[in-house]
Amino acid sequence: MSGGSTTGGTGRTGRVGVGVIGAGVISGTYLENMTRFPDLEVLFVADLIAERARSRAEEYGVPGHGTVEELLAIDEIEIVVNLTIPAVHAEVGRQIVAAGKSVWSEKPLALDHTSGSDLLAAADAAGVRVACAPDTVLGAGIQSAMRAIARGDIGEPLTATTLFHVPGPDAWHPDPEFLFAKGAGPLFDMGPYYVTTLVHAFGAASSVSAVSSTSRTTRSIGSGPRAGTEFAVEVPTHHAALISFEGGQSAQSTFSFQNALPRMGFVEISGTEGTIVLPDPNTFEGDSTIWRFGQDEPSTLTAAGSTYGRGSGVLDLARALRGGDAERASGAVASHVLDVLLAVSEAAESRSVVEVASTVEKPQPLAEAWDPSEATL
Repeated sequence: MSGGSTTGGTGRTGRVGVGVIGAGVISGTYLENMTRFPDLEVLFVADLIAERARSRAEEYGVPGHGTVEELLAIDEIEIVVNLTIPAVHAEVGRQIVAAGKSVWSEKPLALDHTSGSDLLAAADAAGVRVACAPDTVLGAGIQSAMRAIARGDIGEPLTATTLFHVPGPDAWHPDPEFLFAKGAGPLFDMGPYYVTTLVHAFGAASSVSAVSSTSRTTRSIGSGPRAGTEFAVEVPTHHAALISFEGGQSAQSTFSFQNALPRMGFVEISGTEGTIVLPDPNTFEGDSTIWRFGQDEPSTLTAAGSTYGRGSGVLDLARALRGGDAERASGAVASHVLDVLLAVSEAAESRSVVEVASTVEKPQPLAEAWDPSEATL
């Protein structure tokens, strides 16, 4: 699958040119970081709304702004960051690949298995790569935990529990409708952070059983100029899943937009010699806590490594393009995570065990010294 290739680099040298499609809210975080990474050169921002692209470009000192077609025509741009809405992630990704450029996509990679796998196949045929959010898994918090698990701090990892329980983003987001539409909901909006972390810890998932529910068929916008506007809820607002992995491990995971008591960011992994509680997988930092059998008090695993935010995965992809290595937030991992989430959805609808449609190799932890602020190209 694309995104895991270790065949040589692109033949180019020096900084990697980057373009951004989509100048919405999340673009600010990406641009703030990417314009600080010396191995990247952000050259263009595109958006359907020309003024929004211009504003973002000027805010972060990006020299070009305009249409998607203009962006894709720039030869110096090698990676395009796709920050469009989930419903068009795969379609826009195919446009980027057809222009001979590698893709960094916001999650999810696609809304269905075929669209995701077709995008990876097109990238393979074009000799480019696909990588995908979340890149939070590359931050010091999760990576420190992954290194601890890899060196045997909890023995052989066997089971996990993850929780994401909130009332819902309609309370604070000024335009929350897309978060309750197909391709979102708590499963597809927040699930990627948790399932990606589990794949980094356990490797590929094999099957899923699940249940779901919807507390309200309509919601009301709670903030912003459209406050009070009602909209339809198109997807379940609660999923509870039991995920089985190829290596024999299992995880109990819940994703909910219908809990009055918020409980989020919880990932607990237990092994033959202890249990580790990880930091919030939607962040790039945070210490872990380890309990070991026979010890009365837990120990703290201090996070070490990069705490740069979103955009770190774009930097990892850029270095992989130059060096020929495999990027860790790869399209292959994202495609498999998507298949796990699709299996959760199908299992809840059918009330039966569903096999996961793909497999993937477990990513190796980053070295503690990995530093996006270092100039390496």
